Amino acid sequence: MHLIQEKIINLADSRNLSDLTLRKIGELIGEPKSPQKIKHHVNQLIGKGLLIVGPDGKIKKTKGGIGKSGLISLPILGSANCGQALIFADEKVEGYLKISRGLLKNNLINKIKDIFVLKAVGNSMNRATINGKNIEDGDYVIIDKKEVVRNGDQVVSIIDGAANIKKIYIDKKNSQIILLSESNQDFPPIYISEKDGNSYLICGKVADVIKKPDEMALMRNASSSDILKDLGEISKEEVEYYENL
Repeated sequence: MHLIQEKIINLADSRNLSDLTLRKIGELIGEPKSPQKIKHHVNQLIGKGLLIVGPDGKIKKTKGGIGKSGLISLPILGSANCGQALIFADEKVEGYLKISRGLLKNNLINKIKDIFVLKAVGNSMNRATINGKNIEDGDYVIIDKKEVVRNGDQVVSIIDGAANIKKIYIDKKNSQIILLSESNQDFPPIYISEKDGNSYLICGKVADVIKKPDEMALMRNASSSDILKDLGEISKEEVEYYENL
């Protein structure tokens, strides 16, 4: 998140932004000469779902949970790498994923405050199966931070401050934890000694996956629409001709 956006979000904790001009917001966060810049970043925060404009016109900081529309807002805490542990973990909310109740398992609806979202990066888990879905680059992965983790679960872990998604295997015989990829590509496992607990942390179990749009299908549908558009409407005579073939 941009530094100015972080400052605006922090300001929204203590002040009603709707009562402030763009110039005043700029003054309060140390950017007094750029009201257009402030407007840009406020709009960016609204677009991310971190700020919301209410029916009364007031701008407020978004909170996770179930809104009046029935949509559920889940905090996005950044990205998690599905290969090597390269993407740094960040507890700051980057936005909210809005989904309807029907897309979330009932047991998760009852524990909204215990779940968060990460965006998957990479394809080392594209053969994992979570509720019949795999994890591909760009998918949103729902994490339950309170669920008990068992052998064979897909988990999000933090290694040296970097987040990654892997299948966990607890090897008690050799006093080690093995993080395995589930992929159609060859990714080596990650081995963690039980003695290195300070540099390794399990922060949740993968509870579900919200799949990204099928871009190829969207392109095919768009192409079909364009073709039909170019063809124009079929006349009554043409319909009768093709029906009699």
